[in-house]
Amino acid sequence: MPSPIGHALGGLAVVWAADLLPGRHVSSPRVTLACVSLAAVPDVDLLLPIVHRTITHSVGAVMAVGLLIIVAAAVTGEVTAKIGLTCVAAYASHLLLDWMGADRSVPRGVQLLWPYSSTWFISGWDVFLGTERRHFFRSLTLRQNLITIIRELAILAPVVAALWLVRVKALTRFAAEMPRGDHAA
Repeated sequence: MPSPIGHALGGLAVVWAADLLPGRHVSSPRVTLACVSLAAVPDVDLLLPIVHRTITHSVGAVMAVGLLIIVAAAVTGEVTAKIGLTCVAAYASHLLLDWMGADRSVPRGVQLLWPYSSTWFISGWDVFLGTERRHFFRSLTLRQNLITIIRELAILAPVVAALWLVRVKALTRFAAEMPRGDHAA
């Protein structure tokens, strides 16, 4: 399963990809930080006395995040539908990356359809290597985790860089096309 670095890059890719969709751009520093954080949040279950990759790695959790975003929108009035959907997609990116990752633990995969099903799902593609969480400071663990992070960077950094370049080019073109008085809006 990917490291927090891989998940953070996934959240960053989601928020920058959302800027390419029609409508106002969403990648303010606050929304970007929220999406990067939300992409890593499902692993909070490592700190809880529940099985890892279950409740927090499911459509049930994605729906709960969606409900929290709706509440935030109602309370603050600052969360647009596009921002809300971007945040939910950032959270869901964690599930996608874990589903595509290597998993040596039993049961393998994630319980994507909880609470509707307790079935475990995994792609079998092993796109992302697994991280080791036991004996964290042993040399073999450090080596394994470093290799995992390097592979995640090799896969995700080009995607994030491409999104950034396309996004910057698109936003620059959009700003140039706006009438002069509308830049502050």
